[in-house]
Amino acid sequence: MPQRPVVGVLLAAGRGSRFDPAGAANKLLAPLGDGAAAGTPVALQAARHLKQALDDVVAVVPAAATHGAQVEPLAALLAEAGCEVLRCADAARGMGASLAAGVAARPQAGGWVIALADMPWIAPATIAQVAGALDARHCVAPFYEGQRGHPIGFGADFFAGLTSLDGDEGARRLIAPGTLVRIDTDDAGILRDVDTPADLTR
Repeated sequence: MPQRPVVGVLLAAGRGSRFDPAGAANKLLAPLGDGAAAGTPVALQAARHLKQALDDVVAVVPAAATHGAQVEPLAALLAEAGCEVLRCADAARGMGASLAAGVAARPQAGGWVIALADMPWIAPATIAQVAGALDARHCVAPFYEGQRGHPIGFGADFFAGLTSLDGDEGARRLIAPGTLVRIDTDDAGILRDVDTPADLTR
Protein backbone atom coordinates (compact mmCIF):
# COMPACT_ATOMS: atom_id res chain seq x y z
CA MET A 1 0.00 0.00 0.00
CA PRO A 2 1.18 3.54 -0.67
CA GLN A 3 1.94 5.55 2.46
CA ARG A 4 -0.35 8.31 1.24
CA PRO A 5 -4.03 7.33 1.23
CA VAL A 6 -5.80 6.17 -1.89
CA VAL A 7 -8.77 8.36 -2.80
CA GLY A 8 -12.00 7.31 -4.48
CA VAL A 9 -13.29 9.40 -7.38
CA LEU A 10 -16.95 8.78 -8.18
CA LEU A 11 -17.98 10.03 -11.61
CA ALA A 12 -21.61 11.20 -11.40
CA ALA A 13 -21.72 13.91 -14.04
CA GLY A 14 -23.01 12.01 -17.09
CA ARG A 15 -26.31 12.82 -18.79
CA GLY A 16 -27.51 9.22 -19.19
CA SER A 17 -29.28 9.97 -22.46
CA ARG A 18 -30.00 6.31 -23.25
CA PHE A 19 -31.87 5.91 -19.97
CA ASP A 20 -34.29 8.71 -20.86
CA PRO A 21 -33.74 10.33 -24.28
CA ALA A 22 -36.15 13.11 -23.29
CA GLY A 23 -33.84 14.11 -20.47
CA ALA A 24 -36.57 14.18 -17.82
CA ALA A 25 -35.22 11.35 -15.63
CA ASN A 26 -31.74 11.09 -14.17
CA LYS A 27 -30.72 7.43 -14.06
CA LEU A 28 -28.47 8.08 -11.07
CA LEU A 29 -31.56 8.96 -9.01
CA ALA A 30 -33.57 5.96 -10.20
CA PRO A 31 -34.40 3.40 -7.48
CA LEU A 32 -32.85 -0.04 -7.62
CA GLY A 33 -34.72 -3.30 -7.12
CA ASP A 34 -38.34 -3.53 -8.18
CA GLY A 35 -38.54 0.12 -9.20
CA ALA A 36 -40.55 1.13 -6.13
CA ALA A 37 -40.08 4.64 -4.82
CA ALA A 38 -38.47 3.28 -1.64
CA GLY A 39 -35.62 1.62 -3.54
CA THR A 40 -32.04 2.87 -3.02
CA PRO A 41 -31.03 5.34 -5.75
CA VAL A 42 -28.37 4.06 -8.15
CA ALA A 43 -25.76 6.69 -7.29
CA LEU A 44 -26.35 6.43 -3.55
CA GLN A 45 -25.59 2.71 -3.51
CA ALA A 46 -22.49 3.21 -5.67
CA ALA A 47 -21.29 5.95 -3.32
CA ARG A 48 -21.94 3.90 -0.19
CA HIS A 49 -19.95 0.96 -1.55
CA LEU A 50 -17.04 3.23 -2.47
CA LYS A 51 -17.09 4.86 0.98
CA GLN A 52 -17.13 1.47 2.70
CA ALA A 53 -13.82 0.70 0.99
CA LEU A 54 -12.13 4.12 1.06
CA ASP A 55 -12.15 6.86 3.68
CA ASP A 56 -11.92 9.75 1.24
CA VAL A 57 -14.24 9.94 -1.78
CA VAL A 58 -14.68 12.86 -4.18
CA ALA A 59 -17.95 12.69 -6.12
CA VAL A 60 -17.97 14.73 -9.32
CA VAL A 61 -21.35 16.14 -10.37
CA PRO A 62 -22.25 18.71 -13.03
CA ALA A 63 -22.48 22.38 -12.23
CA ALA A 64 -26.16 23.12 -11.64
CA ALA A 65 -26.13 26.00 -14.08
CA THR A 66 -25.44 23.67 -16.99
CA HIS A 67 -27.44 20.59 -16.07
CA GLY A 68 -30.67 21.70 -14.40
CA ALA A 69 -32.40 21.15 -11.10
CA GLN A 70 -31.81 17.40 -10.77
CA VAL A 71 -28.22 18.07 -9.81
CA GLU A 72 -29.29 19.26 -6.36
CA PRO A 73 -30.94 16.03 -5.14
CA LEU A 74 -28.03 14.06 -6.60
CA ALA A 75 -25.48 16.21 -4.80
CA ALA A 76 -27.45 15.90 -1.56
CA LEU A 77 -27.51 12.10 -1.78
CA LEU A 78 -23.78 11.89 -2.43
CA ALA A 79 -23.02 14.22 0.47
CA GLU A 80 -25.29 12.09 2.67
CA ALA A 81 -23.17 9.07 1.74
CA GLY A 82 -20.08 10.89 3.04
CA CYS A 83 -18.57 12.06 -0.24
CA GLU A 84 -17.06 15.46 -0.88
CA VAL A 85 -19.18 16.76 -3.75
CA LEU A 86 -17.24 18.54 -6.49
CA ARG A 87 -19.26 20.56 -8.99
CA CYS A 88 -17.50 20.40 -12.33
CA ALA A 89 -18.16 23.36 -14.59
CA ASP A 90 -16.71 21.45 -17.56
CA ALA A 91 -18.80 18.30 -17.06
CA ALA A 92 -20.69 18.88 -20.30
CA ARG A 93 -17.40 18.36 -22.14
CA GLY A 94 -17.44 14.66 -21.24
CA MET A 95 -16.17 12.03 -18.84
CA GLY A 96 -12.53 12.96 -19.32
CA ALA A 97 -13.12 16.46 -18.00
CA SER A 98 -14.96 15.16 -14.93
CA LEU A 99 -12.30 12.56 -14.23
CA ALA A 100 -9.54 15.14 -14.50
CA ALA A 101 -11.35 17.46 -12.08
CA GLY A 102 -11.85 14.70 -9.51
CA VAL A 103 -8.22 13.64 -9.54
CA ALA A 104 -7.00 17.26 -9.47
CA ALA A 105 -8.98 17.76 -6.26
CA ARG A 106 -6.62 15.33 -4.48
CA PRO A 107 -3.13 15.97 -5.89
CA GLN A 108 -1.34 14.52 -2.86
CA ALA A 109 -3.14 11.16 -2.92
CA GLY A 110 -1.19 7.93 -3.10
CA GLY A 111 -3.50 6.88 -5.92
CA TRP A 112 -7.05 7.15 -7.16
CA VAL A 113 -9.75 4.54 -7.63
CA ILE A 114 -12.01 5.75 -10.43
CA ALA A 115 -15.58 4.48 -10.07
CA LEU A 116 -18.76 5.13 -12.04
CA ALA A 117 -21.95 6.19 -10.27
CA ASP A 118 -24.08 4.05 -12.60
CA MET A 119 -22.37 0.84 -11.40
CA PRO A 120 -23.99 0.20 -7.99
CA TRP A 121 -23.39 -3.54 -7.74
CA ILE A 122 -19.60 -3.58 -7.25
CA ALA A 123 -18.82 -5.13 -3.86
CA PRO A 124 -16.91 -2.92 -1.38
CA ALA A 125 -14.43 -5.77 -0.91
CA THR A 126 -13.56 -5.63 -4.61
CA ILE A 127 -12.95 -1.87 -4.40
CA ALA A 128 -10.75 -2.37 -1.35
CA GLN A 129 -8.80 -5.06 -3.18
CA VAL A 130 -8.13 -2.71 -6.10
CA ALA A 131 -6.97 0.04 -3.74
CA GLY A 132 -4.82 -2.34 -1.75
CA ALA A 133 -2.93 -3.51 -4.83
CA LEU A 134 -1.94 0.01 -5.93
CA ASP A 135 1.55 1.42 -5.94
CA ALA A 136 2.81 4.63 -7.52
CA ARG A 137 3.79 3.17 -10.89
CA HIS A 138 0.91 0.81 -11.65
CA CYS A 139 -2.77 0.77 -12.41
CA VAL A 140 -5.06 -2.00 -11.14
CA ALA A 141 -8.18 -3.48 -12.69
CA PRO A 142 -10.54 -6.27 -11.64
CA PHE A 143 -11.44 -9.03 -14.11
CA TYR A 144 -14.49 -11.31 -14.12
CA GLU A 145 -14.42 -14.37 -16.38
CA GLY A 146 -11.69 -12.77 -18.47
CA GLN A 147 -13.40 -9.39 -18.90
CA ARG A 148 -11.93 -6.23 -17.44
CA GLY A 149 -14.34 -4.24 -15.33
CA HIS A 150 -14.52 -1.33 -12.90
CA PRO A 151 -13.31 0.38 -10.81
CA ILE A 152 -9.83 1.13 -12.11
CA GLY A 153 -7.06 2.19 -9.75
CA PHE A 154 -4.21 4.49 -10.78
CA GLY A 155 -1.01 5.08 -8.83
CA ALA A 156 0.38 8.51 -8.01
CA ASP A 157 2.63 8.59 -11.09
CA PHE A 158 -0.48 8.82 -13.29
CA PHE A 159 -1.47 12.24 -11.92
CA ALA A 160 -0.29 14.25 -14.93
CA GLY A 161 -1.94 11.90 -17.40
CA LEU A 162 -5.24 11.77 -15.54
CA THR A 163 -5.49 15.52 -15.06
CA SER A 164 -4.79 16.15 -18.75
CA LEU A 165 -7.87 14.20 -19.86
CA ASP A 166 -10.69 16.13 -21.50
CA GLY A 167 -13.85 15.68 -23.51
CA ASP A 168 -15.18 12.14 -23.86
CA GLU A 169 -11.69 10.68 -23.52
CA GLY A 170 -11.54 8.26 -20.63
CA ALA A 171 -8.39 6.92 -19.02
CA ARG A 172 -8.12 3.88 -21.30
CA ARG A 173 -5.10 5.24 -23.16
CA LEU A 174 -3.18 5.44 -19.89
CA ILE A 175 -3.54 1.71 -19.22
CA ALA A 176 -0.58 -0.15 -20.72
CA PRO A 177 -0.04 -3.91 -20.38
CA GLY A 178 3.30 -3.33 -18.67
CA THR A 179 1.78 -1.22 -15.91
CA LEU A 180 -1.52 -3.05 -15.39
CA VAL A 181 -2.00 -5.24 -12.33
CA ARG A 182 -4.80 -7.73 -12.91
CA ILE A 183 -7.08 -8.91 -10.11
CA ASP A 184 -9.32 -11.88 -10.86
CA THR A 185 -12.60 -11.77 -8.97
CA ASP A 186 -15.92 -13.58 -8.75
CA ASP A 187 -17.70 -10.22 -8.45
CA ALA A 188 -19.94 -9.94 -11.53
CA GLY A 189 -20.90 -6.44 -10.40
CA ILE A 190 -17.70 -5.08 -11.92
CA LEU A 191 -19.35 -5.46 -15.35
CA ARG A 192 -22.91 -4.33 -14.54
CA ASP A 193 -24.07 -0.78 -15.16
CA VAL A 194 -27.38 1.01 -15.50
CA ASP A 195 -27.83 2.05 -19.10
CA THR A 196 -31.59 1.62 -19.57
CA PRO A 197 -34.53 1.27 -17.13
CA ALA A 198 -34.51 -2.50 -17.67
CA ASP A 199 -31.04 -2.68 -16.10
CA LEU A 200 -32.44 -1.63 -12.71
CA THR A 201 -33.93 -5.08 -12.13
CA ARG A 202 -31.73 -7.20 -14.41
